[in-house]
Amino acid sequence: MSELFDAVDALVASRSPLPPPAERKRLRQAHGLTLDEVAAALQVRRATVSGWEAGKTEPRPPERDAYARMLKQLAQLYPATQATAPPKDTSVPETPAVPAASVAPAAPAPPAAEPPQARTGSTDPAPEAGNAAPRPAAVPRPAAPTVRPSSTSRRPGTKKPAPANTPTADADPRFANGPLLVIDADDSSQMTGYGIGGLVLDVPAKSLPALVEWTLKEAQLGAGRLHGSGRDADPLLVLTESACERYGLPVALSDAERLTGRLPEGHKILKQLDRADWQLTKRGFGPWARIYRPAQGRQRQCVQLCIPSWEALDARTWGHAAQLEPAELARVLGAYAARVMTPCGSTAVTGLELMTALNPPTRASEPDETGKRHREHRPGSLGEHPMDCAPCEAPDGHPLLAGLPRFHQRGPDEMLFEEAYDWARELTDAECMQRYLVGVDVNLAFGAAANGAVVGLATPPVHITDPVFDPTLPGSWLVDLSHVDLSRVLVGKQWRRLESALLPSPFTPTGERPEGPAWYATPTVAYALELGYDVAPTEAWVREEKGRFLDGWYKRLRNAYVDTMADLGVDEKLRTREFLEAMDGCKQRDPEMAIVLDAVKSTVKGGIGKLRERARGGGWKPGQPWPALSRPTWRPDIRATVISRARINMHRKVLNLAAATGRYPVAVLSDCAVYAADGPSPLHVLPYDADDKTVPGSFRLGVSPGMVKHEGTQTTLWAEGVREKYGQVLNLARYIKTGEVTAKDDGE
Repeated sequence: MSELFDAVDALVASRSPLPPPAERKRLRQAHGLTLDEVAAALQVRRATVSGWEAGKTEPRPPERDAYARMLKQLAQLYPATQATAPPKDTSVPETPAVPAASVAPAAPAPPAAEPPQARTGSTDPAPEAGNAAPRPAAVPRPAAPTVRPSSTSRRPGTKKPAPANTPTADADPRFANGPLLVIDADDSSQMTGYGIGGLVLDVPAKSLPALVEWTLKEAQLGAGRLHGSGRDADPLLVLTESACERYGLPVALSDAERLTGRLPEGHKILKQLDRADWQLTKRGFGPWARIYRPAQGRQRQCVQLCIPSWEALDARTWGHAAQLEPAELARVLGAYAARVMTPCGSTAVTGLELMTALNPPTRASEPDETGKRHREHRPGSLGEHPMDCAPCEAPDGHPLLAGLPRFHQRGPDEMLFEEAYDWARELTDAECMQRYLVGVDVNLAFGAAANGAVVGLATPPVHITDPVFDPTLPGSWLVDLSHVDLSRVLVGKQWRRLESALLPSPFTPTGERPEGPAWYATPTVAYALELGYDVAPTEAWVREEKGRFLDGWYKRLRNAYVDTMADLGVDEKLRTREFLEAMDGCKQRDPEMAIVLDAVKSTVKGGIGKLRERARGGGWKPGQPWPALSRPTWRPDIRATVISRARINMHRKVLNLAAATGRYPVAVLSDCAVYAADGPSPLHVLPYDADDKTVPGSFRLGVSPGMVKHEGTQTTLWAEGVREKYGQVLNLARYIKTGEVTAKDDGE
């Protein structure tokens, strides 16, 4: 009889009532449970629970009864406030519905002859120029698709119904489904693709070659070109762990594969692709694999893969993005793609590719006598061929330096060394009497420095002996600036006397006064003239073809940064005190948009760094070329110009504040300056009046690039404790945010 009772109980459990999928997710999140915790309790996979909440599958006995029991208990704890929908999450402001075009990648830019109106309001001292990229509206949170009965058959490639605020079409009908999909698999045989705006697609492909074919022929994925002479962005497919398993890929790379950054030759997936006539780039099949066939005419056949479990989304730049649910990851990557561009590698790689996408090297010529157009150099670009740098601009190991003696150490009179600040000093007695140390951080400092920077373009550098310095000519200059005395400088149009011992030198990254001739980029030498001192270069490498190559790049990234900050509740038009209040905990308002914000900032810094990419492994030896040298965008002179401007911009702000208030920094690290103050707020350092105005040309609180935010505050006692513990002057700007000093200041 007991067996019959058990059978009846099992029959009842197989039909245990369950709430709708959206309510299942609401109840789990209301109790603070993760998918992993629920999956572990029910002894199923995380993807299985995700499928239950998305309505893709329904639980079966014996898990169904336990799952229903859990949801019933949660429903008693967290009853729905409305009969038709779960309550709204009041911790995140509701995002209004937006048209499809506003969240899709930017449409092709207008021809350069008819630029749109440039945006105003930048606080960077250099004027703006170039085309301003369109600003997409706020990207809505993904919503679960409408529930479909489990008995409904799936039709390959069809869309599931989406909420009313989900974009369903792109401005370009070729890319109606947006730039990317996050591909996930459940316990059944079904693959699902999650796109931007809550889009969910059924993916019929059963193998990786079939997935690539489906993406190019049916998925309607991609993004329009960012410039009329550029090319459309390739579709991006992000494969989750379950998708990797389904397509025969390892969930994680082995130690040997991580070392090489790719799958080994002979792997079964590589054989599948080869049999289907698909090719891989020289990078091979790694975390960011590019699969293609040779273009047929103007039609590209190329798909980009991103595999988060292979560490494609570096935690240093993407935070916890790799652990997000597929729909949430699609929102993060979709927002980045819409505001920056479709990611095609690390944020540094994407930042470099964005330069070319916004300023292509070639264009179509006017028709010849037969009516045919040809490819020609596009003025204002870097061209399509790599170029040798000047010897002083070459990093150690460059082929130009192959003739130097072994182990030769180049000094400042042989090598251009333009780097960001890393300077600190001991506190004065007066500063020790103040209670706090307050750090202020320049927003998007390298982006602001790139704006308006005049750089060399597509011609090689020209060597000049005994030149007359020209501040409008980009290049590198050998000049002695040791005579510049910061105790008497020209600030504005007036000579001012300052405490030079309390200020870093603007001419060296360490802040030490130069001791003799050294190589400097044009902005550094021009700043010596601005301070009221003459300069007499003895040698120079200059570039006569010049332009503001990075202006469009800066504007697009500036818009991405400002728009994402607005999503976090920090608007450009806030007054100073409102800005400080809005910044407090802004990243907790929308953690997903906080990931996008960090990725945008990393794109700026990494893109500038990639302009002088060093050799990395692969059996390279000093004196031999490395792959990066074959790029037209390998331009150490442009990197030097941007970093020089960033350092000079920081020094100018420090100087103006010191001249007006007598306040001097105790430490400067790249874009962060630390001051002693009587209170913990930046307002105790920066003098604002009743009209919300501060010292002209100095630090100004606000969200725009070039303005500053509060980096952190620590006590003076904390600083003295750090000095006593380590027995040396550490750069306190490195630790001002958290106060945690984990190791000696090693310059990393």
